[in-house]
Amino acid sequence: MKKLVVLLFIISFISGFSQGDLSISNSLPKTYFKKPLNIPLVLSGTFGELRTNHFHAGLDIKTEQKEGLKVYASANGYVSRIKISLWGYGKALYITHPNGYTTVYAHLSKFNPIIEKYIKQKQYKKESFEIQVFPKSNELPIKSNEIIAYTGSTGGFVGPHLHFEIRNTKTEKPINPMLFGVTIKDNIKPTINTLIGYSLSDSSAINQINTPVQIPFKKLKNGNLLATKINAIGTISFGINAFDRLNNAANKNGLYDLKMLVNGKKQFEFIASTFSFSESKYINLLIDYKRFEELKQRIQKCFIEPQNKLSLYKTPNNGYITIKDGLNYTVKIIASDFKGNKRTITIPVQGKKLPILVKPEVSTTPYKIDYTKFSKFTQNGVTIAFPKNTFYNNLYLKFDVSDTLAKIHVPTVPLNKKFTLTFNVSKYNQEARKQLYIAYVNENGSTSYQPTVKKDSTFYTRTKKLGNYKLMTDSIAPTIKLKNFKDKQWLTHYNYLKVKINDEGSGIKSYRGEIDGSWILMEYNVKKGMLTYNLNDKKFNTAKHQLKVTVTDNVGNKTIVNSTFFRKKL
Repeated sequence: MKKLVVLLFIISFISGFSQGDLSISNSLPKTYFKKPLNIPLVLSGTFGELRTNHFHAGLDIKTEQKEGLKVYASANGYVSRIKISLWGYGKALYITHPNGYTTVYAHLSKFNPIIEKYIKQKQYKKESFEIQVFPKSNELPIKSNEIIAYTGSTGGFVGPHLHFEIRNTKTEKPINPMLFGVTIKDNIKPTINTLIGYSLSDSSAINQINTPVQIPFKKLKNGNLLATKINAIGTISFGINAFDRLNNAANKNGLYDLKMLVNGKKQFEFIASTFSFSESKYINLLIDYKRFEELKQRIQKCFIEPQNKLSLYKTPNNGYITIKDGLNYTVKIIASDFKGNKRTITIPVQGKKLPILVKPEVSTTPYKIDYTKFSKFTQNGVTIAFPKNTFYNNLYLKFDVSDTLAKIHVPTVPLNKKFTLTFNVSKYNQEARKQLYIAYVNENGSTSYQPTVKKDSTFYTRTKKLGNYKLMTDSIAPTIKLKNFKDKQWLTHYNYLKVKINDEGSGIKSYRGEIDGSWILMEYNVKKGMLTYNLNDKKFNTAKHQLKVTVTDNVGNKTIVNSTFFRKKL
């Protein structure tokens, strides 16, 4: 079978790359793209895609659902950071280049032998699988086209692929790698699924409706779209649900450019070029967050909310359209991918002042939030505290406590900061408190552990999601099962020990593996709940050995399994 080699970019950077104007092509680095065996590069994810609570910061490169494919360094440099975590990027490698850029390679299965040896020494010293180190510039030098790692699927519930980023070394801002000359085959226009109209003041309306309204449209012969003519008055704008597909891939990717014109004049533009990670939270203002929470559909707004500080907007206007009585307007929304394929939807608007028939429901509660001030409320032993600017707008908060369940408004309102939720647990004795924890309850009734801080008679958690929370009890210890071997078995020709671990309650907090009393590096695959130990990490000078695995859950329940195995010295 033909061997697939995962390729990256051999980048010859030139100085003068302008962060201020990424559209100037002659200021971009020149890129030389190595394609072993003439295998085309296929992506499953593009830069700037809308993800849950964040923007995608790089390219996801398909690896044909395989792991262990070779990854080459993009250019000369040195390994400046290695991070191994159970979630997020999994095993990730950061290479700093002398031209002011850093490349990132994530979800790796392992590193090259030199880097692997280096990081294992650090892991054994710290006695931890999860680790983050920042090597000095002379410790792990890298040459262009050097094999640096192998692809994988580490970092939570992800499939095999390679996540690749280019960052500005000084600011750590990720930059769209497509701007560096990466060539992807793509002649497919973006798809627009849904058009929503928004009334942005109390006196404005679309078709006599002051709430978000879905606007029907039809497809024209040229592939573009024409919306049904609407009557409107006051300040309005629009949003669309759209995606882009690349050749040879079924994945629904994000747009590169989203533009809105009113009577031929640009009113709004979003370009997926570069951003800072601190801005990611504003994605919940970029989308219609309420609709996403209710329908799981992302509507990308063509207007900028007042609290939205995203730098991805490239327009002096905010996308607000003032519709006057008796005037006609033509609104065009243009969705584009990086290759310049475009889909346009045209919206005819007639300015017409008519009675508003549908308005938002307004309800008051005793819990009024002034988002510019600190707010604190207590009910039936539960206290919620919101720092100033936790919310983006003023509102009346819904807050109800019944037994151990606290209902805190609804999850359709995005938050700018975390708030503190505190339960008074004084009615529980000390033994009962040990097994208590705070859990989030989703719309289906499923619960998930929230990091719970225990202080005497109060337990608290800090969270950025409104909704239902409750106190729960976990009295069941984790389970540990020997997977590929049995107690008192000879393992002379084994390369790995595999142990399956699980916890049905509060979840696994920590684990520890030992052989003959010494800590061993057991890699944890959270998708499979599997601990794996490489027997080649240790020299065995005697035949009989004792394995000890300890697993602790988030409330302190602990399970220990001891097993004897035998291994001849090879």
